[in-house]
Amino acid sequence: MEETRLEAERRAKVARLRSAGKEPYPWSFAGRVPSSAVRSAAAALGPGESDPKRAFRVAGRLKAFREHGKTAFADLEDADGSLQLLLRADLVGEEEYRAWLADLDPGDILGADGVAAVSRRGEPSLEVRSLTLLAKAVSPPPEKYHGLQDVEERIRSRYLDLMSSPETRQRFRARAALLGEIRRYFDAAGFTEVETPVLLPVASGAAAAPFVTRSHYLDEDVRLRIALELPLKRLLVGGLEKVYELGRSFRNEDLDSTHSPEFTELEAYWAYADYHDMRRFTEGLFERLAARAVDLLPESPAARQGAEAFRTPFPTVDFVDELEKRMGVRDLLAKGRDELRELAREAGSTVPDRSSTGTFLDKLFEHYVEPTFDRVTFVVDHPAVTTPLAKRHRSKPGRVERFEVFYPGYELGNAYTELNDADEQEQRFREQLGERGDDVYAYDADFVRALRYGLPPCTGIGLGVDRLVMALTGTASIKDVILFPLVRSR
Repeated sequence: MEETRLEAERRAKVARLRSAGKEPYPWSFAGRVPSSAVRSAAAALGPGESDPKRAFRVAGRLKAFREHGKTAFADLEDADGSLQLLLRADLVGEEEYRAWLADLDPGDILGADGVAAVSRRGEPSLEVRSLTLLAKAVSPPPEKYHGLQDVEERIRSRYLDLMSSPETRQRFRARAALLGEIRRYFDAAGFTEVETPVLLPVASGAAAAPFVTRSHYLDEDVRLRIALELPLKRLLVGGLEKVYELGRSFRNEDLDSTHSPEFTELEAYWAYADYHDMRRFTEGLFERLAARAVDLLPESPAARQGAEAFRTPFPTVDFVDELEKRMGVRDLLAKGRDELRELAREAGSTVPDRSSTGTFLDKLFEHYVEPTFDRVTFVVDHPAVTTPLAKRHRSKPGRVERFEVFYPGYELGNAYTELNDADEQEQRFREQLGERGDDVYAYDADFVRALRYGLPPCTGIGLGVDRLVMALTGTASIKDVILFPLVRSR
């Protein structure tokens, strides 16, 4: 990449500093405190006052500076926010003062020692006694007031987006805090957090295309996991009765505003409970997360709007009953595959002819029902042909005990009363393998073998964490809640 004029000028400053015996990239800067400590100390002072007894050392990125004769004002930003530095020639010496004005540029990482003060205009400040350049920024930062306007560049160069946008930094801090809240909720309920393999001989637990790589040592192909479900249920066979995992899954598929090939998933499994228990538990989790999001983003109207969409109790609709009502048809489950395919085509679906009966039902639901949701909603009791891993419904023939939870515009999660009959599970796998084309749950023989040792009655849920953060923060694209989303090459 060709060097710009500004970069050449900054690189020359690096050379000049080194020739003068000053290291522009020192190894550490011990003893620093957050900028909030200085602002707190300055709160007791009046305009134009300083407190020589309250000394502090701070460090951060130089955002801007302004010179007024023999006084300069610099804006330093760290993780706690912005702090004004007061640099005066009479305090640091005329020669030192001029050298700093000549050497510093916006974007530099800077350390400062000084005392708490308040400017004459009432701004909490650090009155500087000495400065230390900690890292010279050869490339200038994004333009001060507008930051990165190019959406694609914000995603490709997330470090610049974070550097220039307090809102982006706040959103990703909120994401981390929400994940912590999820862990606390599950831990308090007696769940054990576990880790399961990312590389697997069989990628199952969902109907999705896996990424395939090769183990040189094993001399065989392995697949990145597409879901966490089957390894977690094996743990229930082994006697861990309540488990959850927060981790990455990978699907070699879509990349759009609600899909990412690499995404964060929460899956949890609970022995001796059913999908009714999990629905109540999920409602409590969502209510708690919505309240937490408002606390984390108090100035965000989108977060408040999101919290309103998560207001409990959530409405519940029956998959088949609601779909029949919206379509104006009866006995939908009695219709054959060809007839369902034609109905799906009439609704604008372009799924291949070889797709399964369940796929056509899903596409019809997606067209007729999903757009009607205006808040978080539970959809319950799906057709059995849509779900080979769920237990048959105890009172509705042709159905399974399953619920999905939707936010307006996209699905957030999926839960079952889990199928624990090994023979029925094997039969379901083989039936859907015979019917489906590309839309296939891979046959996992070891999982069937594990079920033969006895899986207790249980329920489980999978939640898309990135989408959940989108909903809670009012973010329009999944790329804006993933720090480093996958994008096309330039």
